[in-house]
Amino acid sequence: MKQVPLNQTEITSALDDSSIPLYVGLYQYIKQEISGGQWPHSARLPSVRKLAELLNVSTTPIEMAYQQLLAEGFIASKPRSGYYVQMAADPPFSPPIQTSLPKGPMLKRHRYFPYDFHMSKNEYQYFPLTEWRKTYNRCLQENATTDMLFYGDPQGEEGLRYQIANYARSFRGVSCTPEQVIIGSDPFPLLDLVSRLLLPYGQTIAVEDPCYPQHPEVFRQKGYDVIPIPVLQDGIHQQELQSSGASFVSVSPSHQFPTGVIMPISRRLSLLQWADETGGFIIEEDSDGEFRYEGRPIPSLQGLLPDSRVIYLGGFSQVLSPALGIQYMILPNILLPDYHQLKFQLFLDCTASKLNQITLERFMREGHVERHLRKMRMKLRRKHDRLINAIRYHFGDRAHISGTGSGFHLMLGLRHPLSEEELQTIAEDRGIRVNSASYTRMTNPDNPKEPEHREFILGFGGLREDEIEAGIKLLADCWLGDLRI
Repeated sequence: MKQVPLNQTEITSALDDSSIPLYVGLYQYIKQEISGGQWPHSARLPSVRKLAELLNVSTTPIEMAYQQLLAEGFIASKPRSGYYVQMAADPPFSPPIQTSLPKGPMLKRHRYFPYDFHMSKNEYQYFPLTEWRKTYNRCLQENATTDMLFYGDPQGEEGLRYQIANYARSFRGVSCTPEQVIIGSDPFPLLDLVSRLLLPYGQTIAVEDPCYPQHPEVFRQKGYDVIPIPVLQDGIHQQELQSSGASFVSVSPSHQFPTGVIMPISRRLSLLQWADETGGFIIEEDSDGEFRYEGRPIPSLQGLLPDSRVIYLGGFSQVLSPALGIQYMILPNILLPDYHQLKFQLFLDCTASKLNQITLERFMREGHVERHLRKMRMKLRRKHDRLINAIRYHFGDRAHISGTGSGFHLMLGLRHPLSEEELQTIAEDRGIRVNSASYTRMTNPDNPKEPEHREFILGFGGLREDEIEAGIKLLADCWLGDLRI
């Protein structure tokens, strides 16, 4: 029985492109070998397990590549025998070979970095997993009916909405009732709802520049005109906002992403006045407002005035874990009738797990969330300070630090002849994950404020304290080595 002629060196080389998922690279390589006649008809492919061992990867990308080739007719599967080349050499046409996929931060395949400065990771070893498991099991036992397995309240479970309303009031100064709380699995379905709710009120939204790209992209996909407004030292440029003609604005006033700028109270009140005078709405993103390391947490913009025209977005991805899949938004009362009508028209169901919602309700009621939050604030404060000290020691006056005092990341700026993309690649080759800030800029992403000025987002939540110093030392060595000569 003929076996395909495997060349481990060629395969490994074909999979080196980190801009595409592993299974795509393997699929493309095998497809090209078959199409070019290098792998003869009826030759047997290595088993999934054997090829995974050869390449030192998991079986999942091998299975995915084989299934795609099977679907396209390049290989055939014989029960209890394996996979075989199906396509003969010299086919009647030459199948197109996709050499690359569009580049972007989300297209890179997952890989392990010894020093992972991911901008929103946490040290999940401190997550109260035992208490969560016990609470989950109790909820299952006490609600052991078929209703537990059916759709829940489209708006989110009532008990959890009550707990979230209390939590938002206590920790973020939000003014709301449980009726204003809408629960979802992720920011995207909540933003999608917001984009639908606001359509009758206008079709122009202003967004901070830089910002997290999901916000402008959701509205752009819905047909809105998206206007980038620069972020100044005290938040979004309000004069430009007022002259933009926008009906809505998306801001993160308590810890702007990615700059870390905090909007002062005078600017917040001016923004609320703008919304009231124009009949517009403010979308307040507040994913990490609970984590402040200098002074007390900054209260939300939403709670500054009663019944303000603010749509507040929060969640538990960073407070607890993104794996729980529970985010929430708090709508102003004026939008509630529109929401209930939309819920009826679209037959909406809550996208968050009902089981996780019921567990989280009890988890909050029994004080686990508050205790965990208190513990993580102390641990993150130590990491935050250690990162700042390490940058100052190893980079000296070659680096500028900004966006400190809150959240899970800070900004590192430096002057360097290489581009941000080149510097990021150098760091990754040395086992360090950092994020260039370029993808957050809507205007002139490749032309920062000054020539050769580079900016990076460095998260500190996912590293152990003893890893931060070594990671920053290595980063300084690989970025500044030649410049020190």
